[in-house]
Amino acid sequence: MSRKPDSHSADNNEAVEREIRKSRTFSLSEAIGQLAGGDFMKGGSPVSRKRKAELEIEDYLRRHLIDSGGVLGRVLLRHLGESLINRDYTEPLAALAEYVPRILASEHLLAEFVREADVEWGRVHGDRPHFEASGRPPHPHDPYTIASVRLSLGELCERLASAGT
Repeated sequence: MSRKPDSHSADNNEAVEREIRKSRTFSLSEAIGQLAGGDFMKGGSPVSRKRKAELEIEDYLRRHLIDSGGVLGRVLLRHLGESLINRDYTEPLAALAEYVPRILASEHLLAEFVREADVEWGRVHGDRPHFEASGRPPHPHDPYTIASVRLSLGELCERLASAGT
């Protein structure tokens, strides 16, 4: 024998729930939890796979990239992050090992990369960046010249190759 739900008790339950909610303050996390149910993200990670890949690359660059100005890794990660969008994020260091030689293989890409590093350095340090002009020697206080960036990225490639990525 099945029992039909009593509409009067359902209305009573809704009234009690409304009364309880009146005295509580709204919290975004509570609303998300209610929408998702009790098992929200159970077994999952709150960090996206793309962000995990970026963090792994960022950590690797912090430990293995020689960077006197402190922004080369950030610019490289920004460039690589754009290309990671179209990749599977399971092997981020392999993506880095594939991307850096492309920059080194093209004088145009390398010059643009250096220019962007100069801009970022100027923004971070609140100073006017020193841009390298063709046919002129680099400014003595320029932390990012084409030669210095080529050397840093070349050494990074060697470290990535020796790590087996």
